[in-house]
Amino acid sequence: MQNNFKIERLDNHFCEAIIGLILPIQQIEFKVDIDLAAQPDLLDIEEYYDGSGGAFWGAILKGELIGTIALIAAPNHHSGTIRKMFVKKEFRGKELGVAQTLLQNLLTFCEDNNLHEIYLGTGDILQAACRFYERNGFKPIAMEDLPVYFPRMPVDNVFYSLHLKSV
Repeated sequence: MQNNFKIERLDNHFCEAIIGLILPIQQIEFKVDIDLAAQPDLLDIEEYYDGSGGAFWGAILKGELIGTIALIAAPNHHSGTIRKMFVKKEFRGKELGVAQTLLQNLLTFCEDNNLHEIYLGTGDILQAACRFYERNGFKPIAMEDLPVYFPRMPVDNVFYSLHLKSV
């Protein structure tokens, strides 16, 4: 398979496709006990992500959404939180590099927007995701050490931070 996907910034016109990608991964593949009602951000990308100063991106291959990543920014704190990092199973892995490209796109946005500390929460059941973040320099952080403005999801029980060097 060739790396012909492109990264695009997504808006509310993509909500249906985003939900169609994320919910099956959460509920069917990983059996995470979460539904759409617990994720109102998926119904209004522009308010939750763009409205914070962050963004929501998708990896698109031949018109199909194959991966997502989003950032909730906290510009007053020069930080942000990664959310909604999902890649369809058949497009995962180093060969295509979808997750790596999505993450690099987000980190470049952070650097360009003077965001120096990046946080994220995930579930310990998502071992491949944990390894991916650790390979990319994220360090585990205790929940009690997260900033008070961190938007915690109830299903998250593993947390990471990454300090981006100032340019």
